[in-house]
Amino acid sequence: MEINTNKDKIDKILNRGVVVDAIPTLDGFRKKLLNGEKLKFYIGADPTSTSLHLSHAKNYMFLEDLRKLGHEVIVLVGDFTARIGDPTEKEAVRKQLSREEVVENVEEWLNQIKPLMDFEADENPPKVLYNNDWLSKLTMEDIVSLASNITVQRMLERDMFKKRLKENKPIFLHEFMYPLMQGYDSVVMEVDVEMCGTDQIFNALVGRTLLKKLKNKEKIVLVINLMENPKTGELMSKSRGTGVFLDLSPTDMFGAIMRQPDEMVELFLINNTRIDLDKIKSIVDMEDKMEAKKITAFEIVKVLYGEKDAKKAKDYFVNTFQKKELPKNIEIVKIKKGDLLRNILVEKEIVSSTTEFRRLMNAGAIDFGGEKINDVNFEIKKSNVVRVGKKKFIKLEI
Repeated sequence: MEINTNKDKIDKILNRGVVVDAIPTLDGFRKKLLNGEKLKFYIGADPTSTSLHLSHAKNYMFLEDLRKLGHEVIVLVGDFTARIGDPTEKEAVRKQLSREEVVENVEEWLNQIKPLMDFEADENPPKVLYNNDWLSKLTMEDIVSLASNITVQRMLERDMFKKRLKENKPIFLHEFMYPLMQGYDSVVMEVDVEMCGTDQIFNALVGRTLLKKLKNKEKIVLVINLMENPKTGELMSKSRGTGVFLDLSPTDMFGAIMRQPDEMVELFLINNTRIDLDKIKSIVDMEDKMEAKKITAFEIVKVLYGEKDAKKAKDYFVNTFQKKELPKNIEIVKIKKGDLLRNILVEKEIVSSTTEFRRLMNAGAIDFGGEKINDVNFEIKKSNVVRVGKKKFIKLEI
């Protein structure tokens, strides 16, 4: 596949706002694209849950843009590193996953990104690789040799480790292995460019160091935004279950986007659609914020499910929530005042468990009388209609 070096097309991709920085320089990266050098890109993700969210989606959409320019792109599944657990500052140590949990998660989220990348392309299709294929084969001798390239002082430069030391919290030895193993991915694949979020720069730079030392090859680190709320700084998180998730049905996804704060509209349109930036500005500047959000939800659902399903989802939202139309023959459930909503929904098998209730709640997919539920221990104080996900309504009567 011939490399596309069209300046306008390259600038259109880079100026969208998905890329926030490049190491060593963004200008140097742009020049490589313009020079027609075929580059090997990759982005990795650890399958630590069954569902990805819209912030992940924008990464794969961007990778697909680069593939269409003629570059080689790799979707790396961190099926080995997921079992180590990327260190975090929010808790002392991440839970280590079993091989079975990881395999189950992988299957789910690979299905979720298929609409975003043309895996069936006749020419230059994306590659899917698994780091378990090489990391599980490392011997103790290999690991010791690899570890000799990175100092403890370098590892302790990571912000979360500094914070733990300052707070006198433990740092476990296996947590040092995570950036080492992730860094080794770059060596095995001999990539030219690694895409990573702003929270993964340290790990990517370890890989840059290892690739230079072991293969004498320079790697560019392309830093991608994390789609944080511009007012609150809140991030979408698969581990916390917050955000708009890709396993939602078209109807539920449309509704979940509609429940996001108004300030997220521009971020969604830039990252999760390919609408021109000028048109995005006109949508964001609309006086009718509800209409702007409906346009946003429609365009994103269209990307993931197609125009037909996006239209159905929009019509459902308008009829159910704006025109207040409820399904005929809605089930009526007798309850006691003070009953927990989650218990009623589990008992009626509308949700399978408290865990599913919490995930749907965090995604904004549970309404009580039109008000979004945000308390897992929500007590029912009055009779009302409950909506859960796609077309699930029950009327609770005290």
